[in-house]
Amino acid sequence: MDTSIVSIGLSNPGKPIPQTEIARFMQKAHQLDERESRRLQIFYRMSGIETRHSVLEDFEKNDFEDFTFFPKNKELSPFPGTKARMEVFQKKVPELAAQAVRSALDQVVISPKEITHLVLVSCTGMVAPGVELELMKSLGLSDTIERFCIHFMGCYAAFTGLRLADKILKAEPEAKVLLVSVELCTLHFQKEYTEDNVLANSLFGDGAAAALVMKSNHGLKLKHSLSQVLWEGEQDMAWSIGDFGFEMRLSQYIPSLLDQGIRRLKSIFEVQFGLSKISNFAIHPGGKQILQKVQEAFGWPKECNFHASQVLNQFGNMSSASILFVLDRMLRDPEIQGDILAMGFGPGLTLETFQMEKR
Repeated sequence: MDTSIVSIGLSNPGKPIPQTEIARFMQKAHQLDERESRRLQIFYRMSGIETRHSVLEDFEKNDFEDFTFFPKNKELSPFPGTKARMEVFQKKVPELAAQAVRSALDQVVISPKEITHLVLVSCTGMVAPGVELELMKSLGLSDTIERFCIHFMGCYAAFTGLRLADKILKAEPEAKVLLVSVELCTLHFQKEYTEDNVLANSLFGDGAAAALVMKSNHGLKLKHSLSQVLWEGEQDMAWSIGDFGFEMRLSQYIPSLLDQGIRRLKSIFEVQFGLSKISNFAIHPGGKQILQKVQEAFGWPKECNFHASQVLNQFGNMSSASILFVLDRMLRDPEIQGDILAMGFGPGLTLETFQMEKR
């Protein structure tokens, strides 16, 4: 038996919020004039996103007086600080993560008490005692479970979690590792009307995913991985803690930087993964342009992004949880067989890849 992802469970808060409703909120929050409002509407329509989820209800409300998190005035003043946002994170994350775990475990004949290792991934919040302790209580996990927390690594962090799970199972073949990624990206809305904020506000959504990794002859076999830093993009994607939530730097040059970097890495990918023999790809849906540039850089057909595009369309970019949403769709797709090359991107600019085999 080989180290494999045997099941993936997913969860999202609330009901899907139309992208058009979020655009309307942003127009008011940024206090845009008619000309800038039209530009923002066009930008949102071109995003490739139809709906997103949020733990905050304010994004779909038309009247400031109905807000429950943001101040009830058009200036959104005083703007919620980082402490207020982390209080929401601490309150909302445990149950969202637990829903994803229950979904993953319901698909297999595995008791929560059998889980030996818990890996928690998040870049949108942190607290100690941590979310993993809340999961232990609510799910009935063993008091002796080994816990690992991977924080603040950005959109590629689920790859880091999978690599850790793989190493654990190589050392302890009988282990059963639960990887939980939970991201509340919309907590970090920024009202300053800058290019970085406009892009981030248009892309990110909330969600959680849980993957059960163990020795098995079924599921997605974990084969080979590769981590590569594209140094020329070091300052083009960044994530920092500010006074009013976490602040994202997202350069418009990221798609072209990925394009340049991937073209240079083609020969390395061929040696590492046998790239020319792979026909299935799971690309992190970081944005419509990113999916397009990766496809073009490798010379792959447009269909390679079908599942990633569907995740982006329905959920937006959920940071580290996104790739598990894509892999879940591919795991359930009967037409996908054989090797899958999964790929994610994050601050640094970091490129993570994992070769898997669907069986």
